[in-house]
Amino acid sequence: MAITVEDGTGLADAETYISTSDADTYHAARGNAAWGALSAGTKEAALRRATDYMLGAYRPRWKGARATSTQALDWPRSGVIVDGYPIAANTVPPDVSRACADLALRASAEDLSPDLERGIKRQRVDVIETEYDTASPQAKRFRAVDQLLAPYLAGAGAGALPVVRC
Repeated sequence: MAITVEDGTGLADAETYISTSDADTYHAARGNAAWGALSAGTKEAALRRATDYMLGAYRPRWKGARATSTQALDWPRSGVIVDGYPIAANTVPPDVSRACADLALRASAEDLSPDLERGIKRQRVDVIETEYDTASPQAKRFRAVDQLLAPYLAGAGAGALPVVRC
């Protein structure tokens, strides 16, 4: 089944931010041989799961607003300014596409949004006692992806103020 890639027009049926061929190029340039070994169908499924993850994890945090009310994905967006320059409302930024490709590689090998369990701080077997770690992270974070997307997220950088060039 062919995958529908968002092209910047706000497609109502878009399923991903990057094509399989562009993801192939991205991963080949970074020496990610595991991606190249996947079948076309597996790559498409991984791209869909990566995009689903991005919708859930980043939707409330993106700068700006969706360009149309009928688009399937969060990009394209209007009112987004990065490094003092507006991002065109008819585009998907390359960093968003790259983040999707990175997450797709991970999605091909693991669940990006697994069910959460409390971390065990201490467990005693005799007279069964378990103490849960209240400070353990409750969800996996993908730091490289977060860093790639930071300029496009509202509140990225403590105390940051938008700079607008005239």
